[in-house]
Amino acid sequence: MRRMDLVTLGMALLLNGCSKNKENEAEPVVPVQVVEVRQESIQRRITGDGILRARDQSAITPKISAPVRVFYVNRGDHVRKGQLLAVLENRDLAASLADSKGAFEQAAALYRNVAAAAVPDELAKAQQDVEAARQALDAAQKLLQSRQELYREGALARKLVDEAAVAQAQANSQYETARKHLESLQRVSKQEEIKSAAGQMDSAKGKYEAAQAQLSYSSVCSPIAGVVADRPLYAGEMASAGVPLLTVMDISQVIARINISPTQAIYVRVGAPATIASLDTGQQVDGKVTVVSPAVDPNSTTVEIWVQARNPRERLLPGTAVHVSILAQTIVNATVVPAEAILPSQAGGTAVMVVGADSIVHEHKFKVGVREEAKVQILEGVVPGDRVVTVGGLGLEDGAKVRAEKTAIHNGISN
Repeated sequence: MRRMDLVTLGMALLLNGCSKNKENEAEPVVPVQVVEVRQESIQRRITGDGILRARDQSAITPKISAPVRVFYVNRGDHVRKGQLLAVLENRDLAASLADSKGAFEQAAALYRNVAAAAVPDELAKAQQDVEAARQALDAAQKLLQSRQELYREGALARKLVDEAAVAQAQANSQYETARKHLESLQRVSKQEEIKSAAGQMDSAKGKYEAAQAQLSYSSVCSPIAGVVADRPLYAGEMASAGVPLLTVMDISQVIARINISPTQAIYVRVGAPATIASLDTGQQVDGKVTVVSPAVDPNSTTVEIWVQARNPRERLLPGTAVHVSILAQTIVNATVVPAEAILPSQAGGTAVMVVGADSIVHEHKFKVGVREEAKVQILEGVVPGDRVVTVGGLGLEDGAKVRAEKTAIHNGISN
């Protein structure tokens, strides 16, 4: 009986030990690495891809059609504002200018001669002539009256009376002629002749200036400073009015144009710092936002943003594909977690695994705010001081027992 009791006791102890081992195997302790949630600054960056453009560009088109006599620049040459780039054939225009210049000088000389005639002098002479004619008429009338009285008294012959009447009629005619001439001068005067000469001179001057302008169109100058990007013709070929003869670009600064969603555009302001990076070479330059379109493009439903930057040694070329990053906002005292702490949730979506004081992990849904490459702002779901799993949380079930190990520094979030 004692032997059987001992056997029974041994089997019971053996079964009890196996049960404890199974329990231990069913609840393993999972090692994980955690980071404490803290409040730090985080930046809201708006990114997008676009194409580089020159700060300024001019497709220079001539106003006249003529063969190119000479080019003074080639593709790739740097030019100044106002620099002479090319000259078109202009001998016919030079001859026309000389002709119009002669006509203008002739009209100007005529105007000076007409204007030099003193109008007051002519009026004074006409007034003197009228006065002299009036005095002569008065004398003739007195003579006629005197002879008529003598004739009535019988002291003078009829012939002398008739001669005095003829003289009086002649004096009256001269007086009327002088008076009408004076009235004509007073009514019309020399000003009309001067105005006519001035009009002819102005007309000749306009034709002369038009000929000067036509000749100036044969000289093609650069309206901006920059580099010659295109020159499709050679000397001797025909340049057509309205067709670009040269293209000059100012690439001392470049502009990247990107399109972003309206929900992102509300955070972008003119003057915000930004970076432009070439997708081909990786070269990066600093710039700033210069234009935020006030309207949404109805075709793409996006907002266009311009970022301008200096172009040291002109290494960034217009037409290059670039990536733009705009610092739209800096949020201070934000609740942040490492990007590695964002894990797929068993219920769908994403979550973070929070380790409690009892070393039991719990899944927390959260509301995300601003994202950076290394960290994410959490608006709801965790609070500063919580420990979130960064390594070992993938596949970890809610309520699991863990052994947490802190990391001193993890992607910019220190413990």
